[in-house]
Amino acid sequence: MRIVFKIGSNLLQTEDGDIDLNFLSKLGEGVKKLKKSGHEILIVSSGAVLSGAKRLGIKEKPKDLILKQALSAVGQAYLMHLYDTVFSNYGLNVGQVLLTRDVFSAKNKDRFINAKNTLSKLLELNIVPIINENDAVAVSELVFGDNDFLAVYVSFMVNANLLVIFSSAGGLRNEANEIVPLVENVEEAFKYVKGTGTSFGTGGMRSKLEATRLATTLNIPVIITGKDESIPNLSNLETKGTLFKPSKRKLRNALKVIATLEEPKGLVVIDDGAVKALKEGKSLLPAGVKGVEGSFRKGDIVSIVDEKGLIIGKGKVNFSSEDIKKIKGKKTKEVRQLLKTTKDEVIHRDNMVVFL
Repeated sequence: MRIVFKIGSNLLQTEDGDIDLNFLSKLGEGVKKLKKSGHEILIVSSGAVLSGAKRLGIKEKPKDLILKQALSAVGQAYLMHLYDTVFSNYGLNVGQVLLTRDVFSAKNKDRFINAKNTLSKLLELNIVPIINENDAVAVSELVFGDNDFLAVYVSFMVNANLLVIFSSAGGLRNEANEIVPLVENVEEAFKYVKGTGTSFGTGGMRSKLEATRLATTLNIPVIITGKDESIPNLSNLETKGTLFKPSKRKLRNALKVIATLEEPKGLVVIDDGAVKALKEGKSLLPAGVKGVEGSFRKGDIVSIVDEKGLIIGKGKVNFSSEDIKKIKGKKTKEVRQLLKTTKDEVIHRDNMVVFL
């Protein structure tokens, strides 16, 4: 089994704000046992900004992007030193891999393949890749949402069999603050979401659920769990946290590319009736469209969102943004008359990924 672990900034520090060497040691011991059983492990780790702040004695999360990048430049070296020092006690070798968003773009297929080949070679050499966003050169402070989405993209890239996201919450919690052990429909889990992010992190449970929804759509099971987890048991999908089952629908590779590598050029906002229709596997018709954001052409990829702003999916449009504005809310007959077309769908179901 090939497993991707995602470690957030908040997991790397104790309640007193120190680097949690005990957790790193437990992680190293668990990885050793998993690898001894024949499993391959990759770790997507945040913490460069946190580590840089610790080294320089800065106690509060910086707000200035340039300062964050500078702290990341200092902290990434320290972060890798920590992983190398702790993991070497368990006979593990680690390798640093820094990625930027453009690696996961259909326009940069060569970069994607090069990164994939590098990770494959590291695994072949029995090395544990420690993967992070290249924060020192990132132009946006929230590119990957505390690396939750980066972990999903890496899981897709390496054909992972399981994604494990460590969280200070220990898993998804219900209204009674109890861990929900199993989730078969990620959409229903959003009702439990509380809060956003942590002291040095940028994620929070909403980010983790949105990333989980994408992963399960890609047929990758996800576990959200905490520091007290029995790491070797994760390979059996046994957890003290929450297991999210993968979607039963098998996506064609072309749709997986749309879901992960294609950058959306705009948004199409749809009503509740259209959301229900998409969940049932139907195409998106003009009658269900409420609005459009951004400027895009026929054949571009767009995100599909409901009226609350929740992303429902992504797909390839049959009409430009200007044409969709003209036909939104209209019936098929009116659309054909207005645009002189035989097309019925704004997005055909064969060219759409629904994250539900």
